[in-house]
Amino acid sequence: MNGMQKFKVRKVGKTVSLTKGNVWKTLLLYSLPLFGSAMVQQFYSLIDLLVVGNFAAEGALAVDAIGNATVAINILLSFALGANGGCAVIVAKYFGSGDKTKLRETVSTAVISFSVLCVILMGAGFGLGKLSLQALDVHGVYFNDCLAYLYIYIGSLPFVFLYNLGCGVCSALGDSKTPFIFLVISSFLNIGLDLLFVCVFHMDVAGAAWATLISQAVCCVLTVFVLIRKINAFKTEDKTRKFNKSLFKELVITSVPIILQQSFVSVGNFAVNRCINNLDDTGDAVTGFTTAFKLVCMANMGVGAMTNGLANFASQNKAAGEFGRIKLGFLAVVCYALTTSVIFLVAFVSFSEPLTKIFIQKDKLTPQAMEYSVQFLTIVSCFLPAVCVKIVGDGAVRGCGGNLGFMISTFADLILRVAFVYILTGIGWGFAGVCWAWAIGWSLGMFLSLGFFFGLKCLRGVKFFPPKQKNAELND
Repeated sequence: MNGMQKFKVRKVGKTVSLTKGNVWKTLLLYSLPLFGSAMVQQFYSLIDLLVVGNFAAEGALAVDAIGNATVAINILLSFALGANGGCAVIVAKYFGSGDKTKLRETVSTAVISFSVLCVILMGAGFGLGKLSLQALDVHGVYFNDCLAYLYIYIGSLPFVFLYNLGCGVCSALGDSKTPFIFLVISSFLNIGLDLLFVCVFHMDVAGAAWATLISQAVCCVLTVFVLIRKINAFKTEDKTRKFNKSLFKELVITSVPIILQQSFVSVGNFAVNRCINNLDDTGDAVTGFTTAFKLVCMANMGVGAMTNGLANFASQNKAAGEFGRIKLGFLAVVCYALTTSVIFLVAFVSFSEPLTKIFIQKDKLTPQAMEYSVQFLTIVSCFLPAVCVKIVGDGAVRGCGGNLGFMISTFADLILRVAFVYILTGIGWGFAGVCWAWAIGWSLGMFLSLGFFFGLKCLRGVKFFPPKQKNAELND
């Protein structure tokens, strides 16, 4: 028998084909757990800020330490996110086409190759961690706390890689619920450990880092256990290779654009943080930006998670030749994402001060830091719908194999943001220049992303609502 063995049923265990059924309902049910997972992941970092900001001895200084360490961590994390996205798209493709052999080989090849990458990154992180913070121009009494948080997180990279890889594969197989359940479990564990290490053992910033590491380890073990069972459920008479060179090349081609995008974003944020660190000598700008940026990231991560689902959806349907479903799926996710972004917009603009106060005690939060946080939330939140459409467009393009368009759209957005941060602050706009740089980058990036989506070759001539498909979808 050859590798192509079509799936005759819609479900295999808990895996679900995304090539059948009502598009709006399928994507809603599939995207909700992905959205929830993103919210819980952001909850991890927000809990660190909440507990450390309110209970650590240094208060706002401890928040600055976590904020600056996170900028460096995100550069390493970009590789784990690239592994997730790249592997997921390929697994979704072979699941959609029914090739069990290639599906199994893709997963094993990804585990081996990305494990080696993780070891290399850990070595680089431990070797260059101190230099990265110095390059970021981190200064003051919280430098050592920042370095400790960074080193502990680097030690957790194997768990981060395996969890993200397992989560991506499960999602590509149509199961977005299992990773979400495990993430919720580890989130509650993280909360308990945060309170224990920071409030009881007074470990401050290091305690928050250890709580995150242990929680991620638990989440990783649970996810990998389920992943092994799922992959073993795909029986094939063909001999499968543990490492397939051609699939490795495909993984590299698919993952590298995502890694470059994520790392480039992190490097851009690195440059932005350096600029913000130099806006004042008190650290108020860093404190206000860190708190507000975490909240804005929560909104965007939710949309990003739904977009990863759309990329898997597009990959499965492209492999199955269901191009009309891709275009309708794009419209559905845009509607869902716009709804969430408007909710976040209203919340951030209406409750900017209370939300900021949640994470830093009143006596440790200066009026100037509060002003910075409120300013960022008020201005940037108004452009959440624009970046929401951009992110969804990028996901659809990536799922259809348009990696070049995906990279151009993302890099243009980021280059503009970083450039305008330095330009606007340089001409005297101060912290307001940081805020408006985000707005400009997001708006222009949205138009680029939409241009690449509507320019996809596989979707040319495909209507959003073909008469026959529309009736079929309504009657499903």
